[in-house]
Amino acid sequence: MIARVAAAHREAIERLPEGATLILQQVGWDEYEQLLADLAERPDLRVSYDRGRLEVMTPLAEHEAYARFIDDVVRVIADERGLLLEKRGSTTWKRRAIAGGVEADACYYVESASRIIGKRTIDLDVDPPPDIVVEIDITNESTSKHPTYAALGVREIWQYNGVAASFLELADTEYRATSESVSFPGVTPAMLAAALAQSARDGQTAALQSFRHRLRQPRSNGP
Repeated sequence: MIARVAAAHREAIERLPEGATLILQQVGWDEYEQLLADLAERPDLRVSYDRGRLEVMTPLAEHEAYARFIDDVVRVIADERGLLLEKRGSTTWKRRAIAGGVEADACYYVESASRIIGKRTIDLDVDPPPDIVVEIDITNESTSKHPTYAALGVREIWQYNGVAASFLELADTEYRATSESVSFPGVTPAMLAAALAQSARDGQTAALQSFRHRLRQPRSNGP
């Protein structure tokens, strides 16, 4: 029965155009896991699950370009500050105990990096969640994912809507806006937004060079 239902959902997912979102209700946990297994060869999709609500999104090419550029930005920050960094891309983070699962556009271990180095798979029942997740909110908002991220214990969310960036910090069970990164003090949403805008205008190499130069300036020189 689970296989038949999952197959029906998979057909709908395969017809999704680029930039579209499919939302399904009353999806069981076992069915969600079956769909994840069936879609293992579709890394372009983003699948999230929250207590029966399943959401599948197909990112735009622009969406992916921003996410991959943020990968480079985070690597520059870590290198400039001599910090450990482990990138885990759009890994699926899920726990049956909270009936939730989510896939970010990018995610990073910074403070917890030493705890997961060398691990091919991560078990959130014993291992820490990523310190930062990235959501590119061009086609739809990622607000619906916040309860799952909070339940998993993700400390920080970076969001970008194509114009502005925002950093959110976990406070108890909810996220609140913060003026700078928790994991990278001194790095602000304005800095990230400026770098992303330049990457679209002047190219990623030039934007990354400018970001590195700005990162090396004293904090008193501006955000």
